[in-house]
Amino acid sequence: MARTARVERNTNETRISASVDLDGSGVYEVATGIGFLDHMLEQLSRHSLIDLTVRAEGDLHIDDHHTTEDSGYAVGSAIAQALGERRGITRYGSCLLPMDEALTRVAIDLSGRPYLSWGVSFPTQKVGTFDTELFMEWFRAFAQAAGATLHVDNLKGENSHHIVETCFKGLARALRAAVEIDPRKADAVPSTKGALRSD
Repeated sequence: MARTARVERNTNETRISASVDLDGSGVYEVATGIGFLDHMLEQLSRHSLIDLTVRAEGDLHIDDHHTTEDSGYAVGSAIAQALGERRGITRYGSCLLPMDEALTRVAIDLSGRPYLSWGVSFPTQKVGTFDTELFMEWFRAFAQAAGATLHVDNLKGENSHHIVETCFKGLARALRAAVEIDPRKADAVPSTKGALRSD
């Protein structure tokens, strides 16, 4: 069965569509209107091997907040839908991701219980014109919508661009491991409860 999904999220602030193929090859088409966010979502796709399409129109004349946050919700929702009952998945994934002087640890549990632990700070308030505080909003929205327990901890780093890129690439590699089908239990939900959900 194809593990694909497409979602649309339309509000007075944003109009976003997102589609994923969990068993893809890292093909992406991303256009949010925010260049740096596009670059990070492209990294997410490329390094997770999840095919990803994101189209967004948002109130960028105000700021980047709503488009950033809502794109996290849309991508997370698409992944949750593509996972379905989460039957057969490895469920857990982690990555220690270096990039030059930056080093970030990301761990994920596709438990159905959304939670974000964010241990990341940035030496600058912006990367280009993008507010670095918005990265936490993207990760929080993603974890909420995907039904994921997500821990992101930057261990070292001096360059804000490098730090955030390690966060997205680390998420990509952790997610790649977590969504993989475990061939020894491909028909089973990876929980003694028999279900992975938020209640």
